[in-house]
Amino acid sequence: MTQLREVYFCEKCGNVVEIMNEGAPALVCCGVPMVKLEAKTQDASTEKHVPYVEEKDGGVLVKVGRNTAHPMMEKHYIKFIEVLTKEKVYRAELTPGMAPEAWFPIKKGDVTEAREWCNLHGLWKS
Repeated sequence: MTQLREVYFCEKCGNVVEIMNEGAPALVCCGVPMVKLEAKTQDASTEKHVPYVEEKDGGVLVKVGRNTAHPMMEKHYIKFIEVLTKEKVYRAELTPGMAPEAWFPIKKGDVTEAREWCNLHGLWKS
């Protein structure tokens, strides 16, 4: 059974789906079951993926790559950054060439999780 805010991936076409209404027994895309993604939390490579949340300008700034910014090239980039609270999901959609960061108008104490999707390396959270 799907759960609220889970993220699924189609290995055939690359479709990414976030659950907004839980309860489906399975998700299918392109005629095959979608894969439920488990967000990674530890960087092992030189490319940094774990989102870093800091207070800034009356909200929070989420950066992908704390000291070294994640690449934002056509073939390798951050597709979205999300901040989850108990009541809401805030999402910024990014494109190649943009900075791998997003500002959200919420208090850092309200953030329960920050996550991002790298088009090559998948889902990550802090």
